[in-house]
Amino acid sequence: MRTKRPLAFAAAVLGVTLTLAACGANTGGGDEGGAGDTAAQEGAAPNGTVGVILPETATSARWEGFDKPMIEEALRAEGFDPDVQNAQGDVQKFTTLADGMIAQGVKVLVIASINSEVGSAVAAKAKNAGIPTIDYDRLNLGGGSDYYVSFDNVKVGELQGEGLAKALEGKRGAQVIEIEGAPTDNNATLFHEGQRNVLQPLYDNGTLKLVRSQPIDDWNNQKGGTTFEQILTSNGGKVDGVVAANDGLAGAIITVLKKNGMAGKVPVTGQDATPDGLKAILRGDQYMTVFKPIEEEAEATAKLAAALAKNDTAAADALAKDTSHDPEGNREVKSVLLEPYLITKNEVKRVIDEGYVKASEVCTGDLQATCSQLGIS
Repeated sequence: MRTKRPLAFAAAVLGVTLTLAACGANTGGGDEGGAGDTAAQEGAAPNGTVGVILPETATSARWEGFDKPMIEEALRAEGFDPDVQNAQGDVQKFTTLADGMIAQGVKVLVIASINSEVGSAVAAKAKNAGIPTIDYDRLNLGGGSDYYVSFDNVKVGELQGEGLAKALEGKRGAQVIEIEGAPTDNNATLFHEGQRNVLQPLYDNGTLKLVRSQPIDDWNNQKGGTTFEQILTSNGGKVDGVVAANDGLAGAIITVLKKNGMAGKVPVTGQDATPDGLKAILRGDQYMTVFKPIEEEAEATAKLAAALAKNDTAAADALAKDTSHDPEGNREVKSVLLEPYLITKNEVKRVIDEGYVKASEVCTGDLQATCSQLGIS
């Protein structure tokens, strides 16, 4: 079972700082730090190299816009030389990148895999080479990584369910279409579990009516939009609310709703607090998103890597106080599970104030007046 902890406690343990100059343009802090800070500033890496493999860029802006620069900065702060690569959705490239990092002798390998099969295979290769691995953001089912860093992904889904239920409050029998993430991504399974924790009782008692729930291979936004349109058409053009598993899928769904004159009338969920998602929320086309402070995830991963590089399992265990169940491997994986946040129109300011998205990326054109009203600058 998952053990939940207050964010303040997690932040204290992990030494998280929620101030960024700008997304993708982070700077190191302090003029005269310790040996690790000084080495990072001078370009030296006293603790060696940590390899990080990210999955893709096509379906979410987060991997290159948030994760890459934040992981690089966090690893440098721990005295590592970060080698962060992106597999661009290509399983063979993912494997090739991993092989290169293992041959290079990285101190730790961080895996944000395309699917559990390739992630587990890479973790096994690294283990055979004596390199510890961390599953990052996505747990590799049946894999061999001893540690996992992510957000509480069931909670993410619960927030999406709560958001949609709130938006449809008082509209008994409202018809809902669910467009879910890739069936090969364990996170998508957890998101759906969380959504159903909230929505299934409402489906069962007739408060809401589920039209159809459809996972989308590879989180493909275009496929998600097409699939949604097909379901909408087969339901006589009727829908009252849409569960979209992330902002990319939400954007594709909103495009279909606009074509049918329904945008802004049908609440749509999302996830990742992307600039496009936040703009859609401010326009009223998307009801909510889920904000996951990725800097916390990056910092937790770097601190965990620092402990593993020293073979200090006690320190690693002190960080990874949660557990995540791997049903395929029938095991409990030591985990750091961070807190996600529901963002509706009135909370968009928080994401911008904390530096994850620039106001200039969101408050453009017709949204300048809305941003001014909400105190976003």
